[in-house]
Amino acid sequence: MALDGMTDDTLARQAMRAEYLDAETEAALARAWRDRRDEAALHRLVSAYMRLAVAMAAKFRRYGAPMNDLIQEASLGLMKAADKFDPDRGVRFSTYAVWWIKASIQEFVMRNWSMVRTGSTSSQKALFFNLRRVQAQIIREAAAEGIELDGAELRERVAVTIGVPIADVEMMEGRLSGSDFSLNAPQSSEDEGREWVDALEDEGAGPELRVSEAHDGQRMRDWLGEAMDNLSGRERYIVVQRRLIDEPRTLESLGAELGLSKERIRQLEAQAFGKMRKSLETHGPEVATLLQ
Repeated sequence: MALDGMTDDTLARQAMRAEYLDAETEAALARAWRDRRDEAALHRLVSAYMRLAVAMAAKFRRYGAPMNDLIQEASLGLMKAADKFDPDRGVRFSTYAVWWIKASIQEFVMRNWSMVRTGSTSSQKALFFNLRRVQAQIIREAAAEGIELDGAELRERVAVTIGVPIADVEMMEGRLSGSDFSLNAPQSSEDEGREWVDALEDEGAGPELRVSEAHDGQRMRDWLGEAMDNLSGRERYIVVQRRLIDEPRTLESLGAELGLSKERIRQLEAQAFGKMRKSLETHGPEVATLLQ
């Protein structure tokens, strides 16, 4: 197994220090594993892209699962991708691996989220991971147009946006609004004053990992700053207003301010992200996932 000997606490630090592979080396390693089952080649390929797995795992922390568990699931997806990757198709491994990593993490989150254990269809998965974000976006855009949506109208727009039946939207709203057993409940009537939360183990990162994460986070911010510097003033303004403020602006409001159509604002935003992605890829193709 490519990750033997790595502990959960050290995996993130080791991933950020791994080598960057060029396309030729990556393809050679993939062929060595596919054709000769060269475990050393597999280990090198997987290790080089563990930073991609860690970055994607971090995006799912808000669902309450321990980061170490998320990283382990991401690494399983990464190894599945390495096992099935065909280097002769001309696609970079990072592009192919993203799907497997994301699928592995999502399956883990849904298996361990008590409110959705009863099902995991494609529409339920799409709703579970996108419902709140899409609802907030629709409400913001409606408010910008002076429209106040009632519950039925909001559910209808969510269903159209995500491409699922309204009944599924209603069902997922109920699941996500439910509550599990409270951790503040007393453990027993004979143990007054002691709550279940008092018995939980502290799974927070240790000092060494926190320092490492802070260092890596600063490096990522520096790379993003470099990418932003390559944009024109208008492109930078659009990216900031659309992605980097607490209440992102709508395409319509930016268009009205800048005297441009909604579609032109969308084109400029896509153009800016294309420039930023090229800049980030100079630090490694997986770094561009920061823009997802």
